[in-house]
Amino acid sequence: MAEHTSSSITIEAAPAEVMGVIADFARYPDWTGEVKEAEVLETDARGRAEQVRLVMDAGAIKDDQTLAYTWTGEHEVSWTLVKSQMLRSLDGSYLLRPAGPGTTEVTYRLTVDVKIPMLGMIKRKAEKVIIDRALAGLKKRVEAGEEPDAGTGSGGEPGAA
Repeated sequence: MAEHTSSSITIEAAPAEVMGVIADFARYPDWTGEVKEAEVLETDARGRAEQVRLVMDAGAIKDDQTLAYTWTGEHEVSWTLVKSQMLRSLDGSYLLRPAGPGTTEVTYRLTVDVKIPMLGMIKRKAEKVIIDRALAGLKKRVEAGEEPDAGTGSGGEPGAA
């Protein structure tokens, strides 16, 4: 079994608000440093993204990847790699837990395997940087109180994710 990296952060917002931002893929370029383009390719019957194409630029690593998403209840979403130029595999998830009134603990878990040879220690460090940046960006975006875009194929209303 592949090793994974995970980290958590507390966000001053209800889980539905947090999931609304996570599900709003069209706005990812606004708050994630590495995602330059995001396009929802397929949605489920509830309007939640099932496949998303992401164009990534993380400095030395640039990639065009497609991820398949699975929504479990109202507080968890996971994804797995469908195709990529740079990655052999990628599995991740966000798990949201209420942490008091108007507060959510978000745990991001990630496992990445690149096509080029890389020491496990370096890979874990890269995963940790990705996770920390994503959680910080998510916290900033959610706590800024901006509404997710409607009609973006992003899951519709907050909490539908």
